[in-house]
Amino acid sequence: MNKSFLDEFKTSFNGLDLTCGEVGKKYGDVFDLADAFLCIDSMTHKKLQKLCYYAKAWYLAINDTNIIAEPFEAWVHGAVQPVLYQKYKVYGFGYIPLNNKEADIPEEFISFAREIYDSYGDLDGDELEQLNHTEMPWIKARKGLKAWQGCNNIIDENDMKIYYRSLMENEE
Repeated sequence: MNKSFLDEFKTSFNGLDLTCGEVGKKYGDVFDLADAFLCIDSMTHKKLQKLCYYAKAWYLAINDTNIIAEPFEAWVHGAVQPVLYQKYKVYGFGYIPLNNKEADIPEEFISFAREIYDSYGDLDGDELEQLNHTEMPWIKARKGLKAWQGCNNIIDENDMKIYYRSLMENEE
């Protein structure tokens, strides 16, 4: 990951109090988070999966708590949340339509999704997959499996927190 990308990402959080509000007090679910991203843009299923993963990972790194309870697994094509996969697999490689029900989503989810989207939204699903494949939490969860071997190994949340926090600390 290049230095300017991390600088821009960290700068986008300046002035935000991410420890207060409903998200800090209770879990939402992966569907709330996905809906928040779909209020921002229509996208492929793969891109949605990766954005939800990065939201969970960065929220853990910044706040030391979860934005969603559901775990991600280290699938062949990167981090995947299986229940979310089941809901959106019908779209195949096509685009999932925009969600026009922003009022039904907690504001904290919308705000954090916008921050993640500002940092990763210019990448497509394949580029996010390639990025994910270079990162320690996914690599460690795969435990030396070949690139083509499927698995349902859970990506450890502590590994996510440590890895993404180290990216912030290394750039300070």
